[in-house]
Amino acid sequence: MTPGLVALVALAGGIGAGLRWLVDVLLSRVVPRGFPWAILAVNVSGSLALGVLTGAALGWPWLAIAGTGLLGGYTTFSTVSLDAAAFLREGQVRKALLDALGTLALCVAAAAAGVAIGALV
Repeated sequence: MTPGLVALVALAGGIGAGLRWLVDVLLSRVVPRGFPWAILAVNVSGSLALGVLTGAALGWPWLAIAGTGLLGGYTTFSTVSLDAAAFLREGQVRKALLDALGTLALCVAAAAAGVAIGALV
């Protein structure tokens, strides 16, 4: 791995994080409050996109830049964990389970669909 590739992965990660913030801000204006819908949308769409890249057998270094960098910065497992923990702290066990397990199930399904789609490309 070259210093230039490290810089590109880092730059792509910053762009991905900026996109996540933008999606969160925009969706938070139009979806009901009380559940992290925007973070769910980010994680599901990011899982789908990574699945497509993987299924398409995108070669090195592009998978590192787009997958690890851009989509790694875009998606966020830690926010799901923090949101679920906050729901538990508030005594909202059902919401915590829906957030954590629902996100996992939808993201795995999206990634699998993405791999299938990518294999067609």
